[in-house]
Amino acid sequence: MSHKSPSGGTGIAPAQEERSKPYVPAKQLDAKYPLIDNDPHFSRVVRYARPSDVGWGVALSGLGPALLWAMEKVAPSGVGKGGFAPVMRLTGAIGLGGGFIFFYQSSIHRFYGLTENRREVEMDMREMVDKVKKGEPLYGRSSLSEHMQGVAARNSRYSGLFLYAVPWFNFVNHPYHGVDTAKYYRQAERELAADEATKGKST
Repeated sequence: MSHKSPSGGTGIAPAQEERSKPYVPAKQLDAKYPLIDNDPHFSRVVRYARPSDVGWGVALSGLGPALLWAMEKVAPSGVGKGGFAPVMRLTGAIGLGGGFIFFYQSSIHRFYGLTENRREVEMDMREMVDKVKKGEPLYGRSSLSEHMQGVAARNSRYSGLFLYAVPWFNFVNHPYHGVDTAKYYRQAERELAADEATKGKST
């Protein structure tokens, strides 16, 4: 489907339903880098994570159990294997939780523009432009009503800032992400025009 672009030409129509209520943009953080998404889906945050995030997360996950084991070697508690094993398991579980929170927070802060995110900006543009070309909704389809999508967005927006206190993640597809999605359609139009020009020269 096509529509009139701002430049007067024929462009790509957004593959999203019109909202029945006016959309009030969310307040943006005073960030140093570009905002990619103020409420990214859980899967996007995990997919966009860097290898360094994984490395630090794994290292922090094992730090607690390693320190406890070292302390037991240096100053034995005398509780024996039956008493020490449950403590190790608990420490391991806490370590895994803390390591994952660090991993996830490192990734989601780049979506907010709080840390350097050039790689993620490029990944986001590529992913969204590809969806535009395929005629797919940018942020996926949802079985929830428009109202419930809005509720979900308001509940989890910028939740990555408080993960250390309340681990809260977004598992809902919705269109409220705090960015102007027109940039994806403009880029898709440019790429399609370039492809047409290349085909014209080859023929």
